[in-house]
Amino acid sequence: MGIRSVLVAMLGVAVAGGSAYGAREYLDQSRAVAATDPAAALVTVVVAGRDIPFGQPIQPQMLQVLSWPRAALPPGAITDLNALVAQPGMQPRRATHEIAQGELILASKVSNFGEKVTIVQSLGENSRAMAIRVDAETAVGGFVTPGDSVDIVLTQGNNTTLRAVTILQNIRVLGVDQQADQQTDQPQIARTVTVEVTPEQSQTLALAQKAGTLSLSLRSLENAEDKPLESIRLSDILREQSPVEEPTVAKPTVRVRRANAVEVVEVE
Repeated sequence: MGIRSVLVAMLGVAVAGGSAYGAREYLDQSRAVAATDPAAALVTVVVAGRDIPFGQPIQPQMLQVLSWPRAALPPGAITDLNALVAQPGMQPRRATHEIAQGELILASKVSNFGEKVTIVQSLGENSRAMAIRVDAETAVGGFVTPGDSVDIVLTQGNNTTLRAVTILQNIRVLGVDQQADQQTDQPQIARTVTVEVTPEQSQTLALAQKAGTLSLSLRSLENAEDKPLESIRLSDILREQSPVEEPTVAKPTVRVRRANAVEVVEVE
């Protein structure tokens, strides 16, 4: 028994030693690969230290420098702080898109030094910016803000010929009057709302503004489904009776006995 215990103990020591040696060799090899493989190295990147609104000049206090795996570096990421921050006497670069806190600063989201930033930079490919006339009633009481999505409803006609139809759905709001900051949450009574549309949709809007009154219908964040909607006329909602169903009134009944059978009969 004593010899067997000694042998077991020696075997355990040998296994533990071999595992430790193997682990050390693996770590040494990993360090060697990291030192020689450029893809495994870290690089410095510039990220937003706070939310940067559209059009905001890029200032040093808005930025942070972090280490980032080179292999995971997206195209266009800015790695040199001096390439982003203006030197004394230079005009600043500006955010051409909203940049969230902690987000990598990409060259596609900032302007060149001194470049003018307008709403054009926020347009998608093959999109157009078009303004439509609104007021407190047609613009959801002023609660439409840049970044919201809306449906656009056309109302036209007079008296009994009055009708309404949804002409465009899920349209992104670019600006309200001269305000294009998506961070704003203050309602305001606007006179114009600028929306992002395709060239075909811009023609539809141009005709619709001449044909009648345009109203905006604010969409929820979860509602992304579009479906065809038929126009509705004033005669469709002017009914002789309320659309609420009338309660059913039970008819009176009598019990009639015939021989040994009893029958319930309604009284007309």
